[in-house]
Amino acid sequence: MDDGGNPFLPDSIIYQIFLSLSHEDVLAAGLVCRQWQAVSRDEFLWKELFYRYYQVARDVPRHPAAASWYEEFQRLYDTIPCVEVQTLREHTDQVLHLSFSHTGYLFASCSKDCTVKIWNNDLAISLLHSSNMRPYNWSYTQFSQFNQDDTLLLVSGVFLGPHNSSSGEIAVISLDNFALLSRVRNKPYDVFGCWLNETNLISGNLHRIGDITSCSVLWLNNAFQDVESENVNVVKRLFKIQNLNASTIRTVMVADCSRYDSPDLLLDAGPQLTSVATSPCRVFDLGSDNEEEESWGRPPLEAQPRGGPKEGLRRFLDDIMEGRARPVLSEQELESKVAEFLAQSRTKAPEMSRESSDKKKYLIFTTGCLTYSPHQIGIKQILPHQMTTAGPVLGEERRSDEFFDSLDHVIDIHGHIIGMGLSPDHRYLYVNSRSWPSGSVVSDPMQPPPIAEEIDLHVFDLKTMKEVKRALRAHRAYTPNDECFFIFLDVSRDFVASGAEDRHGYVWDRHYNICLAKLRHEDVVNSVAFSPLEQELLLSASDDNTIKVWRSPRTVRIHQASRPRPRPLFFSWLSSQKS
Repeated sequence: MDDGGNPFLPDSIIYQIFLSLSHEDVLAAGLVCRQWQAVSRDEFLWKELFYRYYQVARDVPRHPAAASWYEEFQRLYDTIPCVEVQTLREHTDQVLHLSFSHTGYLFASCSKDCTVKIWNNDLAISLLHSSNMRPYNWSYTQFSQFNQDDTLLLVSGVFLGPHNSSSGEIAVISLDNFALLSRVRNKPYDVFGCWLNETNLISGNLHRIGDITSCSVLWLNNAFQDVESENVNVVKRLFKIQNLNASTIRTVMVADCSRYDSPDLLLDAGPQLTSVATSPCRVFDLGSDNEEEESWGRPPLEAQPRGGPKEGLRRFLDDIMEGRARPVLSEQELESKVAEFLAQSRTKAPEMSRESSDKKKYLIFTTGCLTYSPHQIGIKQILPHQMTTAGPVLGEERRSDEFFDSLDHVIDIHGHIIGMGLSPDHRYLYVNSRSWPSGSVVSDPMQPPPIAEEIDLHVFDLKTMKEVKRALRAHRAYTPNDECFFIFLDVSRDFVASGAEDRHGYVWDRHYNICLAKLRHEDVVNSVAFSPLEQELLLSASDDNTIKVWRSPRTVRIHQASRPRPRPLFFSWLSSQKS
């Protein structure tokens, strides 16, 4: 200031100088005097600092809930769970999965040590209970889920059968006394299983039809299997779905549309959106010798041979047997085409629900139609009469020609799916996948295309059944197709997190599509989970046998307020508030 109290430099010059500084230096400069303090809080200044520091595309608007650019910069800088505050070492082998109760007061962990552990989520997390599943002939536990009212815990694991054959099993544990209430077989084991409501859970079974053709049956099970009444069913068949080319249904989950409360995501996928098919798998017309005549869905009526599909198939096989046609297909190709052709007249059409779209429940799972690696997402609406085990037990309500159920939607990912997770309101589905090379063709179902090391994180709007975001990238995986394993991700109100094979967990912002944090482990990170009470608390589980607890710099600062310490750099926000 000069002798008259006027500033030596006008605000515009100070503004230009501040534009060349880092955000830490701008905050420090704001402590010098009132003039610099006023310029250091300028909205246009913080808008420029925001886009530059976080490398957000300029066409992405500010989050609609943000009051200012300064506060938005602070939110992303100060509320990300990236500070390790505790390491849990009670597991003695690889930790595979984490899940929170709906209240957030408890969480469960599954491990290769064949235990499921239940923890108290206090300021200092402590072990509440551990159940060893080895006495039930389990090899390891792999997944858990709390029911809606947090009274029961579903635990999924790998079961060792006769002759060392492996299958899956689901156990239900009471959270009142930790008693084992029931056990349900689950095949294949990576169906995992899930809750449909407070007392009913979904499991799977697999029936082989041919070398590469099978049938997946999804069952609704009562959690209390000891019901002794001829009037009460404890199990009921939900869906029976045909699998082609060695594919199977895996990773089932339920989306409840009544929970939709998110606004539309502002950043759509734009012209770089990857191709997504929401139509049925390819159905080959056996009357055609030209591969180019393959079509999506059923062939038109006029293209079907007289006498219907059965007559056309009979003539096709007769021609081969009597030498009038030379079989140009391998046994596997012929099996797949015959199975597809038969399914055209043996598949039940989708049932239409009178419920409004915001009251529907969808069963979501991974599937495929080209190879054994899961490369499609199947979606099937669960109707009101299907949400209880009451009624016909084994699908007696079907006609004799309705052998399979059709899918309502199929989303083609064009890559190996290795993880799925729903947003808290169940509107958005996040999918981890490792893409196939562009233009790749599957000629042998047992030899899928090579998969990328980069993991793509896709976002689908279940309200519109469309991909709405460009795929997020940062995390990596290295295992080939036949060794690829599931990496569990989780979604909070503002963030999405995932594990990876590169010894890190990752956290992204859902609105800006930017990676905000890398969470270090000593081995593969298999699972992450946000607390439903506070998204500034995140857990990560790893092959290094540990569970790490991560909190945001803001919450760490609050919890340590009673113990003054030298403040690290990321606590610079505290000093900026004192002026």
